[in-house]
Amino acid sequence: MAQIKIDHVTRKFGKNEVLKDISFELEPNKIYGLLGRNGAGKSTLLNIMTTRIFASSGKVTMDQQSVVENDDILADMFLMSEVDLYPERMRVEKIFKQAELCYGSFDYKKAYKLAEEFGVKLTARFGGLSTGYHSIVKLIVALCVPVNFVFFDEPVLGLDANHRELFYQELLQSYEERPRTFVISTHLIEEIAQIVEHVFILDQGKIVIDDETQAIIDRSYAITGPKKAVSDYSVGLNVIGHQTLGGLRTDYIYGDLDDERVIPDTIKIEHVDLQKLFVYLTEGSVNYVKE
Repeated sequence: MAQIKIDHVTRKFGKNEVLKDISFELEPNKIYGLLGRNGAGKSTLLNIMTTRIFASSGKVTMDQQSVVENDDILADMFLMSEVDLYPERMRVEKIFKQAELCYGSFDYKKAYKLAEEFGVKLTARFGGLSTGYHSIVKLIVALCVPVNFVFFDEPVLGLDANHRELFYQELLQSYEERPRTFVISTHLIEEIAQIVEHVFILDQGKIVIDDETQAIIDRSYAITGPKKAVSDYSVGLNVIGHQTLGGLRTDYIYGDLDDERVIPDTIKIEHVDLQKLFVYLTEGSVNYVKE
């Protein structure tokens, strides 16, 4: 089945190097999370993958074929982004028809069902919708086009909590009904932590984490206890951040713990959730542990 490979991709805007020698692969039928702070290069990367812009160097391929000027390959990818590409006067139902013309088919049954669940009127003009409903219309299209790679760039922009939860439910149901590859780029990490199977963390233009979600959690720790006890225990470990409160200290660790290291009775060791790990990994200059 189709696989996308990003091979040593670099992108410069003038003297600013936004992406620095990025390499990774997207496997078929998997849900990925692409995480990074604002300005980390997530949107730039997704735009390069779908040829909305081009890399300064490196290449993107699907099954060893370049995506550049390759209509057959590009027809198997869809990027839902913050950019509104539809004319303001175009009605929602016409947007669905336009998607069918571009991609050869369209799941109208699902689209009408989703429009009803989200409260979107098919006769509404795109320009008359709120920012949240702009996102909803684009999400519906993304879930109903017949492609094997769907990229979501900040998909829940402007959505309230109920609509965000509905989107996540519909995405998982759509994935169960027809497995394909989804990439979700978002700053709402806590909301997607239970959805994504594999995580890429992009920081300062580089992929610093590329691993299965559970494997990342299994190697993320919070060491809490008296300051001296925690500091002594953490010597030699990959400390990515810490907090102090009174006489207590918490060190955040990313990497393997030494099984032979004696754990004092005064300290507690817990796994760290994905959001907190992300915060400390991208907060400043830290050491990344690579496999």
